[in-house]
Amino acid sequence: MSVSLAKGQKVSLTKANENSGLKTVVVGLGWDEAEKSQSKGIFGGLFGGNNEKVQDIDCDAVAFLLNSDGKIAQKTDVIFFNNLRHNSGCVIHQGDNLTGAGEGDDEQIMVDLSKLPSQYERVVILVSIYKATERNQHFGMIKNAFIRIFDAETNKELCIYNLSENYEGMTALVFGELYRKNGEWKFNAIGQPLQVWSIAELAERYGLPRSVWR
Repeated sequence: MSVSLAKGQKVSLTKANENSGLKTVVVGLGWDEAEKSQSKGIFGGLFGGNNEKVQDIDCDAVAFLLNSDGKIAQKTDVIFFNNLRHNSGCVIHQGDNLTGAGEGDDEQIMVDLSKLPSQYERVVILVSIYKATERNQHFGMIKNAFIRIFDAETNKELCIYNLSENYEGMTALVFGELYRKNGEWKFNAIGQPLQVWSIAELAERYGLPRSVWR
């Protein structure tokens, strides 16, 4: 049975799977666009105002691979729409969804826990809004956001975290993290909102200089 988490709660994925054979998990992320008449843009006005055509909100799932210092060591440790596969082959982004339309997961990231190199102790999962400033968009315009973890081999859902807070004005969210502890892989439901304008700025918060993106 899947474990439903609240913000700040942690769960052992190994124990949730009820066996010691957990190897590869899939991180599924989903969200829906709120009714346009209910949300205002970052700089005021309903979804930007000015009678301009409203653009779909393009949310991008991102994975940061962190070392024992809790930092990103190199640019290739950032997995997103322009770098779908980690050098180790153990973290693979399944592709970019430009609208979030439809049921179920909007984007997925596969993580092979059994083969992830030992220097990586955490895999942080974030979602940012593409061109948030230019399009005057934020997470107050998003509803039904969730992150869930399931066994890639059996499709058994291990846990799910539904984000329910008001994220008005925020342009990125740290959904949660996978981390190693005492020989087990665990998941921490974080739900931390941020106001940043690019993936490079997000990565800078985890120790990766913005200059590496130039």
